[in-house]
Amino acid sequence: MSDRKSIDCRDYPSESGCTLRLEGSEDEVLDAAVNHAITRHGHTDNPELREQIRGLLKGAEQEPLLEP
Repeated sequence: MSDRKSIDCRDYPSESGCTLRLEGSEDEVLDAAVNHAITRHGHTDNPELREQIRGLLKGAEQEPLLEP
């Protein structure tokens, strides 16, 4: 299983007071965070934004999977 990553807008206060937290695979979180930064925070879509956000991703704590 790949390492899970997370990013939390509360760690980077903004005028909007955003409280979104994303968690998943690195690619999932990066794609969602870039889209969120553009649509909700007015950032411009460019490779620098993607790399900046990639650098802000943190390891997410793994919770044990529940057996059915």
